[in-house]
Amino acid sequence: MKLNWSLFLQRFGLALVYVALAVALSLLSNRFLTLSNQVNIFRQATINGIVAVGMTLVILTAGIDLSVGSILALSAVVTADLLKQGVPVPFGVLVALALGALMGMVNGLIITRGKIPPFIATLGMLTVGRGLTLMYTQGKPFTGLPEAFRWLGTSSVMGIPMPIILAALVFAVTAIVLRRTRFGEYVYLIGDNPTAAHMAGINTRQIIVLVYMISGLCAALAGLILIARLDSAQPVIGSGYEFSAIAAVVVGGTSFSGGEGTLFGTLLGTLLIETLGNGLNLLNVSPLWEQVVKGVVIALALLFYQALNPSKK
Repeated sequence: MKLNWSLFLQRFGLALVYVALAVALSLLSNRFLTLSNQVNIFRQATINGIVAVGMTLVILTAGIDLSVGSILALSAVVTADLLKQGVPVPFGVLVALALGALMGMVNGLIITRGKIPPFIATLGMLTVGRGLTLMYTQGKPFTGLPEAFRWLGTSSVMGIPMPIILAALVFAVTAIVLRRTRFGEYVYLIGDNPTAAHMAGINTRQIIVLVYMISGLCAALAGLILIARLDSAQPVIGSGYEFSAIAAVVVGGTSFSGGEGTLFGTLLGTLLIETLGNGLNLLNVSPLWEQVVKGVVIALALLFYQALNPSKK
């Protein structure tokens, strides 16, 4: 039986690259394979990973969400302020999640009802969200959050940090939804052929709005975990997170044209980028080079997937 190398590389190419990178870094640094460093890599990857989950759904519908960093920031600072004022922790968490979902819903409605391209609509929300964050905080951070809230970012279960557990749950639940529910089927169909989806009687507008709401929800949850870890909600928190999430999704093999990609690929893409950054730090490479390397990795990933799918535009 002849091996289909193109299909093999599509399915396992990224995993092989990840293993090769891990082997190379373990040879270059004796600290890379230590348990503490591996836990640190996973812990650092949780924030971007959760944001990337929502971004995956958006890109599967052939959309884009540039506002996730601003949604993360605004929901985080509002919750931090409420918690410092003494509101119950569950209420503060619900406010953040509701605010994230609301901002995502606004994105979805502007795109579906206003017929505005996702890039423009979410770019506008990025600006509005960041502006509201700066206005709300007056440029000052909120620090000294309640210990009852900080467990989200600092506690552990059987030695596994809570952020890793929460990220794993988000990935697992969303993966099941994508692969085992009608909603997930619709997401792929809309990205692959929106006209056919509409002709099949699917409420494409509703699905797209829900997808952007989930993206906003994921961004808000990531913001909660981040400020719980840092014990601080800075006005500029979340800046650039949209690009890190997009990078993880693209490196993971999700097509910008929609309808093709998996959350497992996004997980590998997230871990690959975080492992790369960790390795550069261990090797004492200047942080300024990290962005350059990430850009090169994204470009190579796009070229790789295009070479495997020449008919995919």
